[in-house]
Amino acid sequence: MNVTLLGPQRFRLSARTAIRNLPVDGPVAAINAGWQEREADDGELGDVLDGRMVNLQLFHRWEDALAADPEYAEASRHHNQVLDDQQSLYTLRLRHAVDAANEIWRRDDSIPLVGEALGNAIEEIRAIDRWHLDTVDRIEADFESTYHPHERLRVVEHRGEVAGLLGSAVALAITGGHVGVILKCLQLFVGPLPPTMPVVAWSAGAMALGEQIVLFNDNAVDGSRHAEVYRRGVGLFRHVVPLPHARRRLHLHDAVRVAGFARRFGGDCCLVLDDGAVVKLTEEGRCPPGAPVLTHEGVVATWEAA
Repeated sequence: MNVTLLGPQRFRLSARTAIRNLPVDGPVAAINAGWQEREADDGELGDVLDGRMVNLQLFHRWEDALAADPEYAEASRHHNQVLDDQQSLYTLRLRHAVDAANEIWRRDDSIPLVGEALGNAIEEIRAIDRWHLDTVDRIEADFESTYHPHERLRVVEHRGEVAGLLGSAVALAITGGHVGVILKCLQLFVGPLPPTMPVVAWSAGAMALGEQIVLFNDNAVDGSRHAEVYRRGVGLFRHVVPLPHARRRLHLHDAVRVAGFARRFGGDCCLVLDDGAVVKLTEEGRCPPGAPVLTHEGVVATWEAA
């Protein structure tokens, strides 16, 4: 496995260097679907990829598949509403559990049983996360078994074209944007990648590739300021939670919130991907030693592999 995760590309274009440092030469397939209607506005991306870009246009393919199949389009709209409703129910349950854990954490730890109460509170949050992912799995399985999206004619056609483009590419780049759209397009049109194909991803593109997608923004204007598990990702790597824009979106000065975030995800590497970050995962798809991560002590420090 050759996966490199980058920080945001708005201010520092580390993607250009990462692509140039790949041990391959040839076309680079690009997934720019997260920008939706602006997917084809890829001139800057083409420059970053040294003129080697082949835009897979997955969002355009998704729109085309829906337009060509009204039954599937209507079913997809209903399916998305069911998923949104589930996310709302999960958020409601989660909010109270996280607030309770944070309040316990701020208690004097010399008080008897505070540690035990905190451990139980964190486990309750993890149980709610698992319930949500399991429920989403069930919703997705029901949809798959009823409508068979991978077997719809236009989807099959696009999957074949994408497979051909990927087959002639030497690497894959995945940009940011809407993580849900990136995930859907990956699941619908992209099959298993060759294990030797280098992948460079940043922002939402990096988030979509993990085992689970975690949304976070301590500064959210709508009041939903607790990190949420969104969906299972494509699982290209394991035990890594990518956190793009961490210093802008997380209150890293609040040791309680940082420690709670890190402990919630157990032994996973909560990877800080700020501007200029370049993190090459290990061949096993794990966090490498020295990577910047959130720790159980509530600070950002370097990862030490177990």
